[in-house]
Amino acid sequence: MKLFFERQLTFESDSKAENKRPVRKGETIRLKAKTVMVAAGTSPNIIYEKEYPGTFQLDDRKYFFKPYRFADNKLTAAGKNETGFFTSYNVNGKYISFYGDNHPKYAGNVVKAMASAKDGYEKVTEIFKNELSKLNFNESAVKDREKSFSSLVSVLDNGLIAIVEEVIRLTPTIVEVIIRAPFAVDKFHPGQFYRLQNYETNAVYIDDNPLTMEGLAMTGSLTNIEKGLLSIIVLELGVSSRLVANLKKGERLVVMGPTGAPTHIPSGENVLLVGGGLGNAVLFSIADALKRNNNKVIYFAGYKDSSDIYKMDEVESAADQVIWSNDTGKKIIPRREQDLTFTGNIIQAMEAFNRGVIGKKVFDFKEVDRIITIGSDRMMNAVKLARHTIFKNQLKEHIAIGSINSPMQCMMKEICAQCLQRHVDPVTKEESFVFSCFNQDQLLDNVDFNNLNQRLRTNSVLEKLSNFYLSYLPSKNEPYRTKLYFLKNQKTRGDT
Repeated sequence: MKLFFERQLTFESDSKAENKRPVRKGETIRLKAKTVMVAAGTSPNIIYEKEYPGTFQLDDRKYFFKPYRFADNKLTAAGKNETGFFTSYNVNGKYISFYGDNHPKYAGNVVKAMASAKDGYEKVTEIFKNELSKLNFNESAVKDREKSFSSLVSVLDNGLIAIVEEVIRLTPTIVEVIIRAPFAVDKFHPGQFYRLQNYETNAVYIDDNPLTMEGLAMTGSLTNIEKGLLSIIVLELGVSSRLVANLKKGERLVVMGPTGAPTHIPSGENVLLVGGGLGNAVLFSIADALKRNNNKVIYFAGYKDSSDIYKMDEVESAADQVIWSNDTGKKIIPRREQDLTFTGNIIQAMEAFNRGVIGKKVFDFKEVDRIITIGSDRMMNAVKLARHTIFKNQLKEHIAIGSINSPMQCMMKEICAQCLQRHVDPVTKEESFVFSCFNQDQLLDNVDFNNLNQRLRTNSVLEKLSNFYLSYLPSKNEPYRTKLYFLKNQKTRGDT
């Protein structure tokens, strides 16, 4: 790894020393680095206590974790002039320390954050002073400890390191990447998502341009806990999503998560699923969980074109009835007797189904207890509005949820605020804001979809320019251009 710095000169604008300012010299310095640590964040992250109330005690302002000291083999709340590096967590002799912006004494800047680690590690070490005093430092004992530590590292590497198993092209614009990430898979619940990104060290370079992805918020469509496999399905829209097809078998990836809140899975309800395009990939695991929890499921699977369909088996497996719809292309032919088809958009398909003109219904709209919709912001907004217009007198009182695809950056829950979503209470008109990365499943009637649409378009010009540039780069490199063409037109990537 290398760090790049630009050398600067001090330019004195006048005789006063305070008017000195640095100017660019145009000279680049390269420094080798084995490890690069970046400190980020400006406010304490106490989100875990919000998710699991009662896990940690907070300070009087409910802003920081309440500091505790470890003394006489027990935790004691730190006094006003005392510094504690431990939270209140104490389960089976296990404690949790905290530092940096999470700590009331050290919050504010990077220097303080680094100082908290320097001061705090000694307090952590004190917990183990009895064990440390009994250590044998002869050669055999040291080797045994090194072997034990190596074994622990191997277990962690095996569970934490995400590795590409296979890349499969499902449609001309949709790619599936199968990743081995045992720990990330084991913790997954339907509706949660991951942050997907490649490493610059593994990226292809074209004329010194590394083809690196920004962090992509990708829902886990399918998981295999026994094999530790995760399936992520990607729609190729921008630069980062287009680069997914270029991943290689055996390549290491960044797969952070799962994050976000799991979708609530009721029991014994009639549930209407409405999926548009890539949103159907998100619904695979949700539909399966609904079915296993004794719910009846009608699934509206909508696509722009019939060529966009993928994984029909997964759509059918967890639904009592599927209504396929597409705007253009050939008519979709259902494969099961109870399933139906419609040519048109998904709202038109729902209307035709409700009127009974396309076939027999498993249950009527008047029996719907819950609607879960996932797709583009325009499609979800259309479902929101149709419930109060076209289907106003056809639906009973029900719960309507949308999985909101806000722009995201850190995906670490209430850190960067890139995913802020405006809500307006439909009754009181009161305005509020939520972090979509904390809970992407939001009540449709509360979501301001105009605000969401504007936010999604914030970087549209830069995204278009970057997309054009990615298309331009391979034209300067014939072998790589051919490679991209191969990836676009083949089902499996292989090693070509």
